[in-house]
Amino acid sequence: MLETSNQNIILSAFVNPTKDNHQSQIKNPFNRTQSDLLQPLRQWLDSLDIQNQKLAKLIAKLIPAQCPFERDIILFGRKVAHIPPMCKLNPLYDQFVGLRFRALCYLVDQCGEDIQSYC
Repeated sequence: MLETSNQNIILSAFVNPTKDNHQSQIKNPFNRTQSDLLQPLRQWLDSLDIQNQKLAKLIAKLIPAQCPFERDIILFGRKVAHIPPMCKLNPLYDQFVGLRFRALCYLVDQCGEDIQSYC
């Protein structure tokens, strides 16, 4: 607490609590198992090489540019709620985004196609 001439100012929001050593040593075994189970699929998606224009177009159409679940709920002209993007909860989100990016790069670099329709 900081004292001034007339008021007390509490600075508890700026103080970081110390971590308990016991809690930092506990590891969640489920995260490791899930990660290990999906690792081959992640590697396969990351290693996919786009060499076909039809496949590249299909991937660019199937994987959305932004999360389709994110919404603003507007009632009587006022924003009353926001549904956050849930795509990042997908454990393969980064691999799908990378695959879409590689497909779009192939369409531009190799096929010379305009990709504005996919954005």
